[in-house]
Amino acid sequence: MADRFSLKDHLFNAETVAQLGGHFEMAGVFRADPFVQDVMAQMPALELMARVQMIAEVLTAHLPPEFPAAADAITAALPPPLDPTLSDDDFGHFIYAPLGVYVEKHGVADHRDRSLDLLEQITQRFSMEFAIRAFLNHWPDATLERMQNWVGHDHYHVRRLVSEGTRPKLPWGKAVRLEAAQTLPLLDQLHGDPTRFVTRSVANHLNDIARTDPDAVITRLQGWQKADAQSSKELTWMRKHALRNLIKAGHAGAMLHLGYRPDLPVELIDFTITPATIPRGGTAVIAVTLTTVTDAPLIVDYVIDFVKANGKTAPKVFKLKVLDAKAGKPLVLKKKQVFKDNATTFTLHPGAHMLHVQMNGRIIGSQGFILT
Repeated sequence: MADRFSLKDHLFNAETVAQLGGHFEMAGVFRADPFVQDVMAQMPALELMARVQMIAEVLTAHLPPEFPAAADAITAALPPPLDPTLSDDDFGHFIYAPLGVYVEKHGVADHRDRSLDLLEQITQRFSMEFAIRAFLNHWPDATLERMQNWVGHDHYHVRRLVSEGTRPKLPWGKAVRLEAAQTLPLLDQLHGDPTRFVTRSVANHLNDIARTDPDAVITRLQGWQKADAQSSKELTWMRKHALRNLIKAGHAGAMLHLGYRPDLPVELIDFTITPATIPRGGTAVIAVTLTTVTDAPLIVDYVIDFVKANGKTAPKVFKLKVLDAKAGKPLVLKKKQVFKDNATTFTLHPGAHMLHVQMNGRIIGSQGFILT
């Protein structure tokens, strides 16, 4: 049986640690072997993010004790920047993440400007979206001022840091105490970027804001359409990506912005779930037949109100079909739904459930079923 893939061992291992130590040895900062030995002695028992923290601590013991000298040493040891001619999927290597942790811990309080200079350099090797957040919290005005300079940077990894580092809901990232009014002007300048790596971050940032202020996001996207700073094709992709959670939730304003009318007249001809009694671990077929009175784009989803442990229900939305309907022509849509039992992220509970069909964000039919 093949060994199970381990992300932490793939990213942090003797080879990658030796790579990091080798950069410092080549720069004349410290010898690689003792550094590698110190890291590897602690690594096996640690999970991924704990390894990042530990390597930063070992670096601290091997770097010069004063931050300015340590910053110079890190700068001298950095490998060449990532290829600036690429436009996407060039993330760099996670082994450089501990450099950001070091800068965050030792530079944020007393060495703001030198630290920001250094993060600007490191992020061209691996994104400093986590480390920059400490500076946004400690020095919000100065850091945002620096980011204003970065929106026009030659290297797209630095431009992406502006958007990604300020995201309200960055996965794995500490919270930042910023208002949307502080970050949206930066996104205004970045939304026309020629690289997907940047525009994806901008769209993800808007998706974060949409959780609490959907109207602000829709208004911004409308403004970007008028600004005509981005190609129509790319902006269409960005709009869909930025509104994806609102679309899944059936938000009427988001639907209308993308051209999907929630009030579109529609006839639901048939809507079934077969079988109507389903064991946990079983599979059912959901079938929908409908027609529209006019040609129109449709987003057809189905929503299951799952029973929770306390007897209450919680809805979960599933994609059925995105299509262009023709007036009067029946649309027959089917999908298998597996009710996977003992999933690590979702627990099924027996009882009466409800299934809904949702068209352009509007519930147009409901059907009950039993989960045993």
